[in-house]
Amino acid sequence: MGGYKLKSDFGYQIPSDKTGECWAISAHSNGETTIRNGQHAGKTLSELWNNNPELFATDTKRSFPLMVKILDAKDDLSVQVHPDDKFAQLIENDLGKAECWYVLDATPNAQIIYGHNAKSKEEFKEKAKAVKWQELLTKVAVKSGDFFDVPTGTVHALGKGTLILEVQQSSDTTYRLYDYDRRDDKGNLRELHLDKAFSVITAPHEGQNANYNTKQLGEKSFLSALTSNNHFQVAKLELNGSADLTASAPYFLVSVCSGSATLNGITITKGDHFIIPNQIRKLEFEGFATLIIANET
Repeated sequence: MGGYKLKSDFGYQIPSDKTGECWAISAHSNGETTIRNGQHAGKTLSELWNNNPELFATDTKRSFPLMVKILDAKDDLSVQVHPDDKFAQLIENDLGKAECWYVLDATPNAQIIYGHNAKSKEEFKEKAKAVKWQELLTKVAVKSGDFFDVPTGTVHALGKGTLILEVQQSSDTTYRLYDYDRRDDKGNLRELHLDKAFSVITAPHEGQNANYNTKQLGEKSFLSALTSNNHFQVAKLELNGSADLTASAPYFLVSVCSGSATLNGITITKGDHFIIPNQIRKLEFEGFATLIIANET
């Protein structure tokens, strides 16, 4: 269901023009990222996390907790829901999957599925089994710059023509509810996970708080807090000139969504993803760019 935008928009080398995901910052066993340059070039993120805990100010033996992806939906993606930590660890031996979406680009009239209108799990289950998806699911129009918080239990799906930056827990656990009855090349329907999905769905849908806390940095730069939960915090930096920040968390995951700039004299440009370690506290930005900055809570 993917396309070619990971190459055309970001210059990434992709295996085909049907590539839907870039795991940009990941230490998950199903897809690890490798450090590109600097003194740790060639190491995987999990190697760095396990062998250099001073970079992250952690001494706890645990998995790297977060992941950053870019998702290119050339077609409507399947309707999904994700479990919380308790359910996922018990059933899947994995973390739960709270996530959030920042819309990088969207074609005219693009939509996502975000939530449902059932008042209870029982009502959701009844309508789903009766294949009343059109009256059950909630569609929302999207445009570039929109943001959606997607807590565990939220019914969701990316729609055709959306390009998304996703920050999430480091998990690959997904329960598929509906896939538009599409068939693969062999004529088979994709596997659904209805029983597990019905167990973890939040009903009624809780929506999101869209009141973002924005503060001005310098004359024309702004930092907006997008979401904060038990797993991560996410902010957007709109850089128009210069901005100075003092790091308040042990480390940060940063994605450059557009433009180019320097950070403490190092050039960063659209498509770059990097981690600011614990040893760097003063952050001096200069340039014109939009960045998404995340940290664990």
